[in-house]
Amino acid sequence: MPNSSSIVLTARALERTITRMADEIVEKYDGTDGLVLVGIQRRGVQIAARIAARIEASEHVSVPLGALDITLYRDDLQTVGPRPVVGKTLLPVALDGRHVVIVDDVLFTGRTIRAALDELADFGRPASVGLAVLVDRGGRELPIQPDVVGTNVDAPPGARVDVLVKELDGRDEVVLTSGDAA
Repeated sequence: MPNSSSIVLTARALERTITRMADEIVEKYDGTDGLVLVGIQRRGVQIAARIAARIEASEHVSVPLGALDITLYRDDLQTVGPRPVVGKTLLPVALDGRHVVIVDDVLFTGRTIRAALDELADFGRPASVGLAVLVDRGGRELPIQPDVVGTNVDAPPGARVDVLVKELDGRDEVVLTSGDAA
């Protein structure tokens, strides 16, 4: 069966979605005190930075922004190959006692988030850990649910949800590709 693609979020819709997510995060944590955003490499980092910029614009406060590379915490590391590409993990503040919000682009099985939680535990003991995802496509294999969701996509098995961001891809868009998505 040939691939068929459909746009889930245009650039303008993506911008509106991120603004709403920023507002929901501030509301959920009753402000920005003790709040830290941590994006998962790769596109979660760009989305977290955009959320942080929206929070700064509306609340006039700069929220600490970090990045996690969960490569070495993956439960399928042996299938990645002999030399996995490992990115940077940067945490700008101590996590102890803070409200950490993990930000990712697409939530699928939950395994990436499990790896992120394992890595965060190596850096301290936050007061709470939340999860914000741009796209929840369903299909969980682990009991992990997001606290803030940009949009839900009913992606059939074998389909792919691709988040494109200007910083890495030259354009902003979320695309659902069905069919032979391999």
